[in-house]
Amino acid sequence: MKRRLITSESITEGHPDKVCDRISDSVLDAMIAQDPTSRVACETCVTSDYALVFGEVTTKAKVNIEAVVRRAITEIGYTQSGIGFDAESCKVEVRLGVQSPDIALGVDNSIEVKDATTPSSDLDKIGAGDQGMMYGYACRETDTLMPMPIYLAHKLTRRLTEVRKQGILPYLKPDGKSQVTVVYENGKPVRVDTVVVSTQHDEGIDNQQIYTDILKHVIQHEIDAKLLTPDTIYYINPTGKFVVGGPAGDSGLTGRKIIADTYGGICPHGGGAFSGKDPTKVDRSAAYMARYVCKNVVAAGLADRCELQVSYAIGVSKPVSIYVDTFGTGKLSDEKLTEIVSKEFDFRPRAIIQTLNLLRPIYTKTSSYGHFGQNDFPWEKTDRIDSLKKYV
Repeated sequence: MKRRLITSESITEGHPDKVCDRISDSVLDAMIAQDPTSRVACETCVTSDYALVFGEVTTKAKVNIEAVVRRAITEIGYTQSGIGFDAESCKVEVRLGVQSPDIALGVDNSIEVKDATTPSSDLDKIGAGDQGMMYGYACRETDTLMPMPIYLAHKLTRRLTEVRKQGILPYLKPDGKSQVTVVYENGKPVRVDTVVVSTQHDEGIDNQQIYTDILKHVIQHEIDAKLLTPDTIYYINPTGKFVVGGPAGDSGLTGRKIIADTYGGICPHGGGAFSGKDPTKVDRSAAYMARYVCKNVVAAGLADRCELQVSYAIGVSKPVSIYVDTFGTGKLSDEKLTEIVSKEFDFRPRAIIQTLNLLRPIYTKTSSYGHFGQNDFPWEKTDRIDSLKKYV
């Protein structure tokens, strides 16, 4: 029997890096809500009582950036003075410039459109905003077709936020992390080996109380009892104290949690972050499309596991390459599935935007608990099952 351990982590919306992701995506949503054609590359960094929003945008929207920042911080829960980061009193600086005209040349008119000798269509108009490769993944380990370790890790951090905001554990603060290690036997998840939860809390709370409360109200509430055994190991606030947290305890930056944002390390990552980028940036939109394709391939029964890589050149509409890997679980060869995917799905940036209806203010919610596996996102739909089943 082949046995291995796989670990993934998640972070709450109050983690410094996630604060930055939420601010950047909130700015993006505010601009897209007024001007759906906005080009946005918004970054944020935070530290004690300070937030800096910077980057490049081209938009007709008139947005009060400072108000957006303070609202995002308030929604997370940093609303108490004296803890080192407060929505009302923190300093907010904005340094947003205009998008490079050189980049805009390739995005606004792709190489296919510029080349008069090459037939092109309206879907060729937008070129990729950068070079790079993006990955998608899906598997049968959970009902969301996400890998078990990251699925469970996100459940724990989401629950940490719930028990804090609902007053079930009122002494909790916004910052927190989870980590789940799952035992796999013959490629199948069979039990949870180790759970790590670290959560910010009020001064003076006994660590044993935190251990008991988190075990009952978070871990046992969210993880199926069949996956927890007498051998499962729990580390809950293992340092013994976590009072200083959030941006007061550690600086934050947009895009630093890309593995927690995707598949928890189960599949490769192309390197590009998502938050703060409008959908002409294929770092974001093509990664969403890749997930959409993989999820439909698995849901249609063409494979039990599916990974897809798609790559682009800046200013070029059509992808440079597409490949599918089903790790030996495909009902057809990977070469054949690559042909099918290339035929059934259009990976040109403008086509992706239309297919997934991406020119809407839907991005703030993606900034926490993963960009994949939350079923109300358009790239999580399994509406292409019938068109794929015909190939089996």
